[in-house]
Amino acid sequence: MTPGVPADQVLDELRTLRAGDLPTHGGRTLAYVYDSGLSGVDDLAATAHAMATATNGLDPTAFPSLLRMENEVVGAAVRLLGGGPSTVGTVTSGGTESCLLAVQTARDARPDLSRPRMVLAETAHAAFRKAAHYFGVEAVTVPVDPATFRADPDAMAAAIDDSTVLVVVSAPSYAHGVVDPVAAVAAAAAERGVRCHVDACIGGWLLPYFRRLGVAVPEFDLSVPGVTSLSVDLHKYAYCPKGTSVLLHASAELRRPQLFASAQWPGYTMLNSTLQSTRSGGPLAAAWAVLRHIGDAGYARLAERTLAAVAALRSGIEALDGVRVLGEPVASLLAVAGTDELDVFTVADEMTARRWYLQPQFGFGASPANLHLTVTAANHGTEPELLADLAAAVAAARAAGPVRLAPELLDAIAALDPDALTPAQFAALLSAAGLDGVTAPKRMAEVNAMLAAASPRLRERLLVEFLGAMYTPDQV
Repeated sequence: MTPGVPADQVLDELRTLRAGDLPTHGGRTLAYVYDSGLSGVDDLAATAHAMATATNGLDPTAFPSLLRMENEVVGAAVRLLGGGPSTVGTVTSGGTESCLLAVQTARDARPDLSRPRMVLAETAHAAFRKAAHYFGVEAVTVPVDPATFRADPDAMAAAIDDSTVLVVVSAPSYAHGVVDPVAAVAAAAAERGVRCHVDACIGGWLLPYFRRLGVAVPEFDLSVPGVTSLSVDLHKYAYCPKGTSVLLHASAELRRPQLFASAQWPGYTMLNSTLQSTRSGGPLAAAWAVLRHIGDAGYARLAERTLAAVAALRSGIEALDGVRVLGEPVASLLAVAGTDELDVFTVADEMTARRWYLQPQFGFGASPANLHLTVTAANHGTEPELLADLAAAVAAARAAGPVRLAPELLDAIAALDPDALTPAQFAALLSAAGLDGVTAPKRMAEVNAMLAAASPRLRERLLVEFLGAMYTPDQV
């Protein structure tokens, strides 16, 4: 038998592993992570998490502390996001689970429909397409305005039919940081007796404070007539640890199909409010502690710092020759596209070399390839350095010129059938991309150019194969 490893050695190994990750603090990773820049918040969250990590949210009667904390967290979201006395909510593991549950609940509220449908603006988060895949709901995708990237209310209304169970709008959309015309779309949905969900996962804890600071934020929350549910992630701009989101429903009646019970087996009667059964109370306790500690006044100050950073970065980017901001973002997300023949994927590589992470986004519909920036409070004060490095990265990318794939490689990509892709074809593409197995190279521009040349369906299949190859157990 293999002996255990001393605790100190295990932690040393973990520190070594973590050294290769993107930084989670300091504002240099402009995707995936959210940094308040406040001292002590991480320690508070970690301590609260540890105090509740062994508890189980499966049974609130066994752990009443979790029930109380969840109701208080949901209550804070209700007050911030236009809820009323009838509003109810659930703490979930993240935005995707909140979105999945919104779709599942809308579907199960209409058991009379054999082929339910939901109407999505094409900028709706991919989590809703995941929900469509999981729950057998047809996703009807509606193009957005090609200049503003906001949903078209008339087109959304026209897409609603007798089989529609849900209409989805974003506040804001992840790709471009714009807020859809929620009021008009929700009114159209209500007129047809259809639920309307607002995906405010990334903006829900920030936009109300932006409005207090004078930003012209369109109405988007539960106070808007016709909005029946809303999701907001606490591990984003509430700056809580990963693993907490809130799904709000306008009433308990609307939420009821989300709740699951099963007594048809000899064990305990299963009763769940989320997709999970057993769930540690650690993330909930951490979120509860951070919300109470920062408080409304603290979030207002963090929003002010974030808004200042967004304004400085947007102004600096728009003054930089060769790049432009897409749409009219009102939140904290910026999508930066290149002009002329500037290769934004090369810009991303150059920024990585300068210790910044900007997330590449492939072209889709009217949206060209671009770089995504999630701006947080921690970016306030670092704007001059980021803009200087971006200017240098743009200059380097312009000097290098665009990535040009060989015609025969483009032909090979075009000839691939996503539904019939073989392991040999996948291996050949890896080799053509200069990849040794599934270890990503330090520079990704050529790989991204290859993926951009693939159709969205083929890109999905290639990345699924890549993901499956990455998650292969170590052989010891």
